[in-house]
Amino acid sequence: MSKNSSAYGQAAGDTDFRKKYDLDEYAAKARDREEAEKEERKARWEAKMAGKKYYKPLEGHETLTTARSGHQDFSKLVGTTMLVPAGAGVGKRGRGAGIYCEACDLTFKDNLQWIEHTNSMQHQRNTGHTGEVRKATAAEVHERIEQLWEKMQERKREQVVSLQERLEVRKIEDEKEREEKRRKRKEAEERKRLALEEAEKAKTNYGEDVRIEGEHDEDDMMAAMGFTGFGAPKK
Repeated sequence: MSKNSSAYGQAAGDTDFRKKYDLDEYAAKARDREEAEKEERKARWEAKMAGKKYYKPLEGHETLTTARSGHQDFSKLVGTTMLVPAGAGVGKRGRGAGIYCEACDLTFKDNLQWIEHTNSMQHQRNTGHTGEVRKATAAEVHERIEQLWEKMQERKREQVVSLQERLEVRKIEDEKEREEKRRKRKEAEERKRLALEEAEKAKTNYGEDVRIEGEHDEDDMMAAMGFTGFGAPKK
């Protein structure tokens, strides 16, 4: 049967849009992958027989291990919800709920496990480091000590400035609080004065028989309770 014909004996020229694969190329890739997996299995078995732990072999482009310059903020994960597909991770392998390491395809449940993993040789090899630290010279050690000393002195100077600034800010806040209390007290006195003026004006216009709101509350309460006064009656 021709490769351009279908199972029904008709021409199948409408499948030309499909991608053509080079079978020889993919066969070579499969052989290379199998050879690499075979070498890795052999290296793992030899390391196990020697009582050592297997690590990914160096490829020649790795760099020396240096101190971490970035900062991992774990506090932002507190109280958050993470949605992951079901079966996305098995154990630590794969992306699951927790702190994910993309280089090693592992997920950790707490920051201590994450820190231990980033310091491990497995993570160092996967991130392109040899796991070895370059030995510093005496000049570099002296330079580092000078930098740390200068940074310490700078922090002390900032603390002094910060203390003075805090005192100034506190002084301004206290002054604002006193000014606000004086303003409220003046407003209360002004309202009381206006109320007294209104009461005097009402008595002047309508006489002494006019009732001012709140002026006879005590007398009304005593009358409601049946008290007409205290002490002996006048003769």
